[in-house]
Amino acid sequence: MSLTSRVAGLFTTTPPSDTSATPSGDSSASKWAHAGLNEIGHAQDSAMALVEEEEPRPPYLHAMLAGGTGGTCGDMLMHSLDTVKTRQQGDPTFPPKYTSMGQSYATIYRQEGFCRGLYGGVTPALLGSFPGTVIFFGVYEYTKRLMIDSGINPSLAYLSGGFLADLAASIVYVPSEVLKTRLQLQGRFNNPHFNSGYNYRNMRDGFRSIVRQEGFSALFHGYKATIFRDLPFSALQFAFYEKEQSMAKEWVGKRDIGLGLEILTAATAGGMAGVITCPMDVVKTRIQTQKNVPESPSGSGKKHHVEHIPKESPRPHAPASSHSHTSRAHSRPISTSGASTSIPPPGTPRLDTSSVFTGLKMIYRTEGLAGWFRGVGPRGVWTSIQSGTMLVMYQYLLKQLEHHQILEERGH
Repeated sequence: MSLTSRVAGLFTTTPPSDTSATPSGDSSASKWAHAGLNEIGHAQDSAMALVEEEEPRPPYLHAMLAGGTGGTCGDMLMHSLDTVKTRQQGDPTFPPKYTSMGQSYATIYRQEGFCRGLYGGVTPALLGSFPGTVIFFGVYEYTKRLMIDSGINPSLAYLSGGFLADLAASIVYVPSEVLKTRLQLQGRFNNPHFNSGYNYRNMRDGFRSIVRQEGFSALFHGYKATIFRDLPFSALQFAFYEKEQSMAKEWVGKRDIGLGLEILTAATAGGMAGVITCPMDVVKTRIQTQKNVPESPSGSGKKHHVEHIPKESPRPHAPASSHSHTSRAHSRPISTSGASTSIPPPGTPRLDTSSVFTGLKMIYRTEGLAGWFRGVGPRGVWTSIQSGTMLVMYQYLLKQLEHHQILEERGH
């Protein structure tokens, strides 16, 4: 058997034929070629394993501080775009006042300004963002490591880690999300440009008004819808991110993939997850921005529905009185039809706040697929930039904390 035949045989699964009669020269060459190919294969396997084996596991405190800081910076940076998305999704008027992303941004800025308009609701957003992301990253790192160490597939570990982490953090961020979303939809106090159904002076006034008029449980309105949106979003975001990071490190051949790839992997992961979960975000926004006044003092067990403004209510764009939200039991109309006004035709179904899937079905029946993806443009951009900011800062801060820890250990 020739040397060429023996080398070719190394790439097949067929065992080699009897080599007892092979000349010693050919045998030595075959062994040399076989050893050389084994070395190459071993080097390639080592290079691929190096990326995973060298991946550090930062202390939980480092992960929580870096994640909380990165997440809060991302949320604050993109708050104005989140306001635009909320206006597009929660606009009860027809035709909608807020249409394209650029037009909505310019309209809100021109009519209501930067702080009270585009950055309305920023205080509850800040108060909920940092503790929420601290809890999230702590639970995510713990769950991910536990599952990987138990022999579970890494992709499933990332998916489950994001899912469980968001579930744990939801206790903190859902009440802040309710306040934030209502203040974003309201805009400035005594807003003459847009009647959202709210007129809170500030976050404290909004909190007191919600608890007094609707009960403390109203701060958790849309909890189920928020869970249905954020759990799959976080699971998909981190599954995409970890997978893209792994591919980038394998491509580059080292842990440090560079700032460009860091931004690309983080932004695309958040953007894809945001677009996929947009229908749940629409339902969440509409449920959280409705105003549910108890039907009777003793009827606490009854379900609350989206009510529509009666015919004698003020015109949709009339200036709101400073006492309008305390003087009348008012339910903000939720737009469930692209062709109807605030007064629905007889027999029109109402959005039941206890059923997310009912909301999805109603919106699709009355507005079509476009209703599910209201605000998908600003949501896609927002989640891309927010995720990019959060995850890039997360990785950067982890490296800084690791470097600081090494210096401290050397100093001692």
